[in-house]
Parts: sequence; C-alpha cells; structure tokens
Amino acid sequence: MASNTTTEPCYFCCARCLQPIQLHDSLNNINELQTATLNLPINQHVSDIELSESSLDHYVPPFSLKNDQEKNGFMIIENATEVEAESLSQNLRLKAKLFDNLTSISDINHPVCSDCAEFLLEMMDQQLNVAESEWNDYNNYLKTLELNDDIPEVEGLEKELEQLMIEEKKLLSDLRTLKKEEEFIKETIKLQDEEKKRLKAEDEKYWREYTKHRRDLIAAEDEYRSLECQLNYSKSQLEKLKSTNIFNVTFHIWHDGHFGTINNFRLGRLPSSPVDWSEINAAWGQTCLLLCALARKIGLTFKRYNLVPYGNHSYIEVLGENKKELPLYGSGGFRFFWDTKFDAGMVAFLDCLQQFKEEIEKRDSGFYLPYRMDKGKIEDSPSGNSYSVKIQFNSEEQWTKALKFLLTNLKWGLAYISSETDK
Repeated sequence: MASNTTTEPCYFCCARCLQPIQLHDSLNNINELQTATLNLPINQHVSDIELSESSLDHYVPPFSLKNDQEKNGFMIIENATEVEAESLSQNLRLKAKLFDNLTSISDINHPVCSDCAEFLLEMMDQQLNVAESEWNDYNNYLKTLELNDDIPEVEGLEKELEQLMIEEKKLLSDLRTLKKEEEFIKETIKLQDEEKKRLKAEDEKYWREYTKHRRDLIAAEDEYRSLECQLNYSKSQLEKLKSTNIFNVTFHIWHDGHFGTINNFRLGRLPSSPVDWSEINAAWGQTCLLLCALARKIGLTFKRYNLVPYGNHSYIEVLGENKKELPLYGSGGFRFFWDTKFDAGMVAFLDCLQQFKEEIEKRDSGFYLPYRMDKGKIEDSPSGNSYSVKIQFNSEEQWTKALKFLLTNLKWGLAYISSETDK
C-alpha cells in the first residue's frame, strides 16, 4: 500500500512498525466511487485475521480526526509544532478518513508499509491454507456419510440428548452440592488452620515454660546437691567436733628438753638457754587461762584468789579487805629482795591448782596428780626432792623444773576433765 523508502516529505507512519511512509501516487487521484467501494464492510468470516502478540509487535489505536493531534495512526512532519486539524488540506483529510474507514471495517490498523503488508499477506495466506484444509476435511467427511447412507436415528439421538441433559442437570446439581461442600471444607480448613496456629503458639509457649522450669529444676537440683554436700560436711564436722575435746585442741601441753611447754611457749629459763621473758609471760597467760577454764568447767570458785587471764599480763587478785594484784609475768633484770609480787603470784597460782585437785578428789577418790604440791613447792615423790616455784633464792634449773612439774600436774587435770567431758 505504501513504501517506507522516500525522500519526499512524509505525512503518515506505519501503524505497525511506526516508520514514516510515503503513500502511493494512486491515492492522490481517488474518486468518490472508489471511496464508497472501499467503505464496504469486509466479510469477517472469510478474512478474519487473528493477530497474535508475536505477529504484531506494536498495537496502535486507529487514527481518528476527532483526536486532538494524536500521532498514533499517522505522523505529520512540518516545521510548525502546533497545527490544528482544520488546517489540513482536503487531500490529507480524505486520506486520513480513508484509513480510518479501513481500520474500522477490518482487524488491521491502517496505514501499513509495504514490508508489514507483505507480512500480513503471508499470515492471511497461512490462515487461508488452514481454512481450506479444514474445508476439505469436512467435505470428505460429508461425502463419506453420503456414500455409507449411515443416517443416525434422530429419535434415538433426541432421547440420548434428553438423557444427557438430565444427566447434565444432575451433574450440575452434584456440582453445586460439591461446591457447597468445598466451601464448607474450605471454611473448616480455615478454622483448622487458625486452631493449628493457636496450638502452635501454645506449643511454643509450653516449650518456653518447660525450658524455664527445666532450668529452674536443674538449678534447684544443683542447689539441693550442694546443700546436701554441705550438710554431709557439716555432719562430719559435727561428729569430728563431738569426738574432739576443746581443751585438748586449745591447750597443748608438752615438753621441749628441760622445759615444759604450753601451746609451744616455753615456761622457765636456763643459763644455757635463756628464754625471752615475753615467751615466759605468754606461757603463764596460757597456763592461767587453762586453769580458769577447768575451774569454770567443774564449777569451782577459788578461795582467797581470783584468776584473771590477760594474755602475757595475766594476774591473780587477792580476795579480802586488802585487795591487791599479783602478777604472773616478769621482766627480768635486777630485782630487790622485797620485790616478791611475781613470786607471790606463782605461789598463789600453785595454791589454786591445789584447790582444783582437792575439788576433783572430792568427786572422784581415784584421782591423783603425779607431783604433790604444798606451800609453793612441788615434790617429786620417787626421788623425794622438792622444787620451789619462786625465783628468789632459787636456781634457774630448779625453778624451770618446778614449772615443768606444774605443767605436768595441769596436763593430768586437763586429761581428767577431757575424759569426763567425752562421756
């Protein structure tokens, strides 16, 4: 219909490929009769062209003069950019109207270029071949029926048709019933899905709570085992403490060569081993504390004296009108003959130990101490020698031996009280 290769001004474009086209010269001399002939409707049953999306790459709506300068059906190339439709020449109006009429009576948008026209003709040829093939098939089948004289019974077909229609109604009724059931099943599935979501949420909540309680249980079991271990340890310690005498643990009386010791503090002095007075005073403090504890254990109240344990400055109070303190600690150095308070304190301590012995003998006639004590002296029965606990007018060897015997008697008293406590 038109060529897309030209050097003259182009006023239209192809409706399919949108390329500018040059109209054929014959369209310039078209008369009214030809226009009327072209306006006749085309038989749609014969030339119905179904253009698929793959065959027509571009779809452009048909041009109409009523559009306000839309450039879908044709393209005007001029120097002026705003040209009203009324300014078109009569020839352009006629051609545009012709293309609109052709577009309205067919399935193809006009105008088209020569290449697109050839493509459309090929498609129409293919469809024509398909139509002719179908016509031949139908014609051959008709001839076969005519030769066989096999004319189906109309009444039987009508009855069969009636039965089929009844069956169709029944199937339609069953289909409606099935649709209702399907809707009911869908609603049930929806409810079940909601129930599933709820159960899933509850399941997750259950496992979270289970995990939490499981963690608490494990922590409680660990704490229980820990407490059980502590209880067993406490029981073992209690049994150990029950079998342990506090006096034996607190006061350890032993000997170190010629010295008697209490809690590793030596009591006494020798020329060959001058013990520091701070150690001697500490030993006297431990000795005073032990005798005071033993007396309290048996409920003994000393006559004439009161023991005051005060570490390395312990002393003895003399009861009565003339109260005075007798020290159980010394400092060494030069001493006057009348400075006898330390000696008096040691003699008073030995008197308190004698009272302790007599109190136990009242309760148990079988009790005795290995060394007899009397008026500040300790007697060794096997040898018959006696030793004074005083420092003045006494040698360091004899004073140290007297203190060793004193600790030995105190240890025997401690052992008796410990045995009585364990019963």
